[in-house]
Amino acid sequence: MSATDLEVQLRQRLAELARSNRCSVASELVATIAHEINQPLGAILTNSETLEVVLKSPTPDLIELREITADIRRDSQRAADVVRHLRNLLNKSTLELREIDLTEPVRDAIQFFSALAVAANANVTCSIAPMPLPVKGNVVQLHQVFLNLIVNAMDAMSDLPVDQRRISIATERVKNSAEVSISDTGPGIPPDTLKEVFAPFFSTKKEGMGMGLSIARTIIETHGGQIWAENVPGGGAVFHIRLPLATFPD
Repeated sequence: MSATDLEVQLRQRLAELARSNRCSVASELVATIAHEINQPLGAILTNSETLEVVLKSPTPDLIELREITADIRRDSQRAADVVRHLRNLLNKSTLELREIDLTEPVRDAIQFFSALAVAANANVTCSIAPMPLPVKGNVVQLHQVFLNLIVNAMDAMSDLPVDQRRISIATERVKNSAEVSISDTGPGIPPDTLKEVFAPFFSTKKEGMGMGLSIARTIIETHGGQIWAENVPGGGAVFHIRLPLATFPD
């Protein structure tokens, strides 16, 4: 099969998945996102009720009023940020690729995950390459891939005590490629399913749709890259993504 045929096949496959990819990936995140949105909304409601009580006082405490309004403003912004990131994730993006620094969608995914309440239940460490990693890519699609892998890593550790949940995210240059690795300290992946995890509708989650990793593979292959999974000696799994560098900085 020629490179052109492969590209056409990948584009067709991505087009077939496009109708469900955003919704299916979002479904993997919906419980976490809903929880995160409900937290600031609940805080806003509580503060609003408190504000009403304070205002009915014969001598309202202005300092307390300022603190309550500041809390409401902060929580409103927090909820708005979650919605904005979700909108960016779900917005239709084209296959147009442009030169970007791969660390941009990686940092964005880390930032979005860090804003979720569930992130407080894990120790997340990052090792970002000091040099730019220029690749031809689509920021929205790559952000979708990285966020899905981070959330999957968190899910894999759900049965562990909080102090044992660790996610490591790293970017580096490997010869003429840029590589991103996301690892966890969960139980790992059964060796006989290491390759199956990227198959459509394959899922180890009871309520999973089994589309997230399949979509991730399609997106990465469309970018001319590779994605694979390995078990970490001593426990856990690591997912690697490798994309060709667009330019080769010194």
